[in-house]
Amino acid sequence: MKASISRQKTVSINALGRAAGCVIPRLHRAALAVIAALALTQAATATDLKDVFEAAKANDAVIGAARAQYEAARQALPQARSGLLPQVSAQGATSWNELSFPVGPQFNPDTGLFEEVPDQQYNDHSWSATLNQPIVNFSAWFTYTSAKAAVEQAKTALDAAEQNLIVRATEAYLNVLRAQDLLDSTQAAEAAVKRQLEQVQQRFDVGLVAITDVLEAQAAYDDALVNRIQADGDHDIFFENLRTLTGTAYDSLSRLSEELPIVNPAPADEEQWVQTALITNYGVKGAQHAVAAAARTLRSRRSDHLPTLGASALRNHDVTGGPSFLGGKTDVTRYSLTLNVPIFSGGLVRSRARQASAELEGARQQLLDAQRTVARDTRNLFRAVATDVVRVRARQRAIESSQSALDATETGYEVGTRNIVDVLQAQQRLFGSQFDYADSRYRYVLDLMRLKQSTGTLSDEDLYELNTFADPNDQVETLPSLRRYSGDLGS
Repeated sequence: MKASISRQKTVSINALGRAAGCVIPRLHRAALAVIAALALTQAATATDLKDVFEAAKANDAVIGAARAQYEAARQALPQARSGLLPQVSAQGATSWNELSFPVGPQFNPDTGLFEEVPDQQYNDHSWSATLNQPIVNFSAWFTYTSAKAAVEQAKTALDAAEQNLIVRATEAYLNVLRAQDLLDSTQAAEAAVKRQLEQVQQRFDVGLVAITDVLEAQAAYDDALVNRIQADGDHDIFFENLRTLTGTAYDSLSRLSEELPIVNPAPADEEQWVQTALITNYGVKGAQHAVAAAARTLRSRRSDHLPTLGASALRNHDVTGGPSFLGGKTDVTRYSLTLNVPIFSGGLVRSRARQASAELEGARQQLLDAQRTVARDTRNLFRAVATDVVRVRARQRAIESSQSALDATETGYEVGTRNIVDVLQAQQRLFGSQFDYADSRYRYVLDLMRLKQSTGTLSDEDLYELNTFADPNDQVETLPSLRRYSGDLGS
């Protein structure tokens, strides 16, 4: 299979070189040959699960958005803290003044004489600085503690997204391997049915079988061809899905070795997994932080009717260039305490408290739902993993049984006790058993990871441990573009 893919890639590149030879100089053709060699070298370099995961961590848009949302949520804490910290403000002003007086002498009461009063032009300027410091403000304090809980909730949401990335990367990787196994199965089925069709045709030509056998074999071959074409398309689709996750186009991926252990989850106690999940699951922890934030928000809303006490300091500097009783310059420093006692706000405080109380009850119900859902999912996944272990072993035995059944059926067909339909069905069961075995192994891996995700214990190390079973000598490669379905349907 790998050899045929490599040959098709070589043919397509050589064909491209011959087509370009009539319009580009030899130097360019040499460069094209170098590029082709590099392309083949790159295609021969396998990528494993760890490489895919690292690329996903760096390039996945979903996890990138989750990180940005967490950074945005973190800003709620300094914003809430600002209500407890000093507030400093400053302002300044300057103005130019021009005073004009009526023409002629004006009576000056200071001297008792009529005197000429000149026009005046002068500048006024001033600045002031104010410092306000809350001393007692229960509402602001509980708002700050609520923001702390909200930030913790946002952090658990990011942790959950990072855990989910492990599962998504593994699933996307295994989907490519599953697509290759399905393609291998359909190709083997197509080749086997084609050989069977040729043999039946030869027997019909010499009068050993009826035309119905030929028609049955032809119909089976057409179905196998359609299945292989569909598998070709799915193969490309799952490679493209991996590209969407990682932002990287891959030419080959390493398969998982048969040495991968298929074992029951440890510990074997289902309830122990459930109890762990109720403590460490990120969904449950996030719901708990949401309840804490809602409770503190309620206390903040109820505290809006309490008195507040604040201190302030004011420094004012004022200079005028015009006539002034105080001599043209004043400096004022003022220290004060302000007590504010809310008496009635039109029912706003009560309404906001009732709203916060309802939101707290909603958060508690969401926590209860999260706990029940996590307990259910953990139990189901624990049982699924245990079932997967048995299924893998059963699928392995099914391959042996299907192979024995096929051998017996072919022997029966040779001696005339079985017909061609029996042989084709036996072949189909064998190839189906081979794919089902591979699929059951992938399902086991994903269910085990989801079980650990449900308990909140899934980490990068679990993926790296799985990656140790990647076989660089057994690769899944992208399909060459020139393979597309030309000639598949014959004439």
